[in-house]
Amino acid sequence: MALLFPTLAVIASTASAPISEQQEVETIEVKGVRSRLIESGALKDDISKTELLSEDYIKNTQSSSLADAIKNAIGIRVSNECAMCGAKRIMINGLKGEHTNVLVDGIPMHTMISGFYGMDSVAAAGIGRIEIARGAGASLTAPEAIGGTVNLVTSDPSEEKVELDIAAGSNGYRLVSGMATGISEDGRTKAILIGQYDNKDQFDGDKNGVSENPALTNQSLTLSLSHDIDYLNNIRIRLNQTQSEVFGGPVLGDTATSISATLASVNLGEADSLFEGNDVRNRYVGNAWETAEWVKTDREEASISWLHEISSRLNVTSSLAYVDHTQDSFYESTDYYAEDTMFYTSVRFNYDLNDKHLLTFGFDQRKEEMRSASAALEGTENYVSDSFDYDTTGLYIQDTWLPSDYFEASAAIRLDQIKADFVDASKPGVEIDKTIISPRVDMRYFHNETLTSRLSFGQGYRAPLSFFESDHGILDSGKGFLVEVNQPERSKSATYSLSYEEETLTVTASAAHTKVDHLATLSENDEGTPLLTQLTETAAVTAIDISANYQVTDDLTIYAIAEQYHYDDSFKASFGIAPIEKRASISSDLHFKSWEIISSATWVASRDLTEYGYEGYNDTQAQFAKPTTAESYITVDMKVSKAMSETFTLYFGASNLFDYNQAEDMGSPLMFDAEGGYDVVYIHGPLRGRMAYAGLTYEF
Repeated sequence: MALLFPTLAVIASTASAPISEQQEVETIEVKGVRSRLIESGALKDDISKTELLSEDYIKNTQSSSLADAIKNAIGIRVSNECAMCGAKRIMINGLKGEHTNVLVDGIPMHTMISGFYGMDSVAAAGIGRIEIARGAGASLTAPEAIGGTVNLVTSDPSEEKVELDIAAGSNGYRLVSGMATGISEDGRTKAILIGQYDNKDQFDGDKNGVSENPALTNQSLTLSLSHDIDYLNNIRIRLNQTQSEVFGGPVLGDTATSISATLASVNLGEADSLFEGNDVRNRYVGNAWETAEWVKTDREEASISWLHEISSRLNVTSSLAYVDHTQDSFYESTDYYAEDTMFYTSVRFNYDLNDKHLLTFGFDQRKEEMRSASAALEGTENYVSDSFDYDTTGLYIQDTWLPSDYFEASAAIRLDQIKADFVDASKPGVEIDKTIISPRVDMRYFHNETLTSRLSFGQGYRAPLSFFESDHGILDSGKGFLVEVNQPERSKSATYSLSYEEETLTVTASAAHTKVDHLATLSENDEGTPLLTQLTETAAVTAIDISANYQVTDDLTIYAIAEQYHYDDSFKASFGIAPIEKRASISSDLHFKSWEIISSATWVASRDLTEYGYEGYNDTQAQFAKPTTAESYITVDMKVSKAMSETFTLYFGASNLFDYNQAEDMGSPLMFDAEGGYDVVYIHGPLRGRMAYAGLTYEF
């Protein structure tokens, strides 16, 4: 696990400080229209509780991806959904990964399917901060965020420089990232070019020839431009191209020679057995393809945003975005190809009505088209393609009201027309064609100079579309797939937080309760065919957490969090992988002369796996049952850095320092069901062991 720095130092300041304190230009004296409006409060968004992960936090956790950066943030869990392909889902407030919406500079840039294999490929380089808003309807521009939103804010250059970060370590870990910034002489034009390459090899904790965590290689290139056309107009352009390749299952150099040879080994047919003695605890003896998963994705993003100050009281931001996500994959002999294209348009006004009211209103439109194909499945009798069209058009208005210096409230309402259509020939008509109203209310009250309360209520929705990847029903692909979806998921949530802040101590406690109707789940019919359907019961989850940040001295800061999630039986039944129920951590940041030592320990409580439907065996004869209790465990991380000069730093460290991993210490995630069927999702612990590394950063 990455080093845990819950953003406690900034949580309370976010609760009590206006947005103008969060963004400012440090060295450029001529401030552009965007900076000027932010500092005046004219671009204010909302007052809901938001956690911030700073650029320093991202670097200190040795994060190479979005999934690395946020996996230990309070209220966040990054769930590993498969031991072979390593699909990551970002869960907020205990909700599912598909209930989280990822934004880039406030614009929704992730398609339905990119949430499955996109989180490990979003480069950490160049992210200025990560904003996490929890709760349904957490963003005016992302009502589908039933759990919340994660907004990646690109670094805002304040000087011309080049930053390099180069690291290498165990398990094939490699990281090379660079960021170059440029600013025109008049300060009106800023440019930032970001590139990153990172790699991790497969991890096989029990040395049986099958990895529990896949090899992952990413490379990305991003260009961001900001130009003040004049005193009243600013334009921003962002371009990104990302490539990612994942390979899991037979270990390269052990039970597999290469990826291409593994995919071609389908021609060998099925082996007599997969493991010696037909037991997953023994050596793998099957053909390489029989436990192999390979996923290659190519992703292109483009966005443009124009900010125009109409008057001192009215401004408008117009945005366009395009995303193309292409996936080519292989799952135990089954091929799957998908291309998901999204167009997004938004016009947003901010109107300073008077000194008590700020109005935000506008509309947005999203058109998404996903087309998939599988040669192995198209001849299956019960197969229904997961290709879909998804269109939404929304109108919204929000009033931020400041009746006094101690109380602030915002009330917002969205009206959305949504159409979700599975386009397979066997699914005539439009599955979902609804007009949805989603209200939201946020309140903040300053009890005194140190104590602040926040209370939020909201509704959200999500159209349950892509399922092929979501629950890995692909492992039963010989039986086909069926779809029975006709309602959007609908949620209601309430969140309360109480923050205490003084000079050296910050404490924030919060509670959130969310109910979801028509929750999508993967089931099966009487013939055993995987079926995408929806729960008839309302599912609910309650999340409670507390965080503390104590500055012991000028050189030592200690952080701590504790969190607990309670799921009702309906919600538990919908999970494919058992979520964390209780987690606690303590971290420290120590500065000593030119040294910095960052350490953390994270504890995860035990769980009853039978409550989440776990049942499996180590052998095909169902004689050796797998454990039905997930043991509690602790992981420790550490990073030490030494500043050799103002521009050159050396560092070394390790994540999961004591090498605690499920396969070696708790039992393999590989399993057989009662009928002898093979699966790879008996997951309840860390799937990657220790990763030691050393590196350097250089700035010029």
